[in-house]
Amino acid sequence: MTAPLITVVGSVNLDFVATAKTLPAPGETVTGATLARYPGGKGANQALAARRLGADVRMIARVGADAMADEALALLKAEGVDLSGVAVDPTASTGAALIAVDAEAENQIVVASGANAAFLPEHLPAAIDGALICQMELPAETVAAAVARASGFVCVNLAPALDVPDSVLQRADLIIVNEGEAEVYGKRLHGLKGLVAITWGSRGAGLFRDGARVATAEPPEVDAVDTTGAGDAFVAALTVAMLEGQTPERALAFACAVGALTATRAGAQPSLPTRAAVEARLRG
Repeated sequence: MTAPLITVVGSVNLDFVATAKTLPAPGETVTGATLARYPGGKGANQALAARRLGADVRMIARVGADAMADEALALLKAEGVDLSGVAVDPTASTGAALIAVDAEAENQIVVASGANAAFLPEHLPAAIDGALICQMELPAETVAAAVARASGFVCVNLAPALDVPDSVLQRADLIIVNEGEAEVYGKRLHGLKGLVAITWGSRGAGLFRDGARVATAEPPEVDAVDTTGAGDAFVAALTVAMLEGQTPERALAFACAVGALTATRAGAQPSLPTRAAVEARLRG
């Protein structure tokens, strides 16, 4: 089978992850945490996940002229993601995410967007090759421009839930949201030509067309350590599976398994599973 070609237009961050027994309530300070640094950003996570699942992947993004940029791009570079479309913004810092994780693997995330927020439509190439994956950690007008310049399959992960032009929703072949994001967009997700996938965390996911359920799947049982990046892994996996021509049921089950396995290790990118690991788990 020929590997699918995927272009990811999206964010690149460096994640600072503090793991503690509990997450703080508003105004509360929690001590005793451990700190780790990992490459992250929804765009970069999805690019690396797709690469580990067997796709040929090109990343189009922006980073700052700082030491964090090399660290944030390290795993993408090491695993053969094409970074020729990643540019350095001389006026902004590399994006950073501050992530708190508790003993139950729940998290809270605050993102300082940096160069991601300064990624404008004029920074995009005139045309985007292959399939496209994009998310909402870039300005909405940049996402809209990327979708308009894509000629192949388009997946839009509407996360975080921000206002997005109707043209993006109408053009997308696949829209992916979690249940909270689905509530925000509401009926705007109905009447579209493409499929809509809604994730429900440990309860699995559903695939819909015009509000009617096409398929459902549940993830395998795992011992969750850190759910950071699990949603991004699901996005990449469902896109790869659909490009490979898998049935909706099988594609959704594959994506749920990838998301679940991602939650078994700490850090968004280090935890992303290989294709062999996913297929072994599905066989098991």
